[in-house]
Amino acid sequence: MRTYELMIIIDPEVDERTVGETLEKFLQPIQEDEGSSVEVDIWGKRRLAYEINKRFEGIYVVLNLTTSPQAAQELNRKLGLAEFVMRTKLIRPDAK
Repeated sequence: MRTYELMIIIDPEVDERTVGETLEKFLQPIQEDEGSSVEVDIWGKRRLAYEINKRFEGIYVVLNLTTSPQAAQELNRKLGLAEFVMRTKLIRPDAK
């Protein structure tokens, strides 16, 4: 099991109150994986540094995951295919 950080930028037209519920269906396989954990931190609507898909704002969400590499890559792939997701960035923080 490894630790990952996944940042997601969601379309600002999605209701902020439903973001957590919407992400739950994507997180089900990760949470069911043995020994994995997920922490969801919703930052809310913020101004983007540059225009993405003709939008200047986005809803930022940060996920801290402890899971297998295959499960993390699959989650990143599925979120990249979702219409309401503008950008994703999956990183592995340095272990010190």
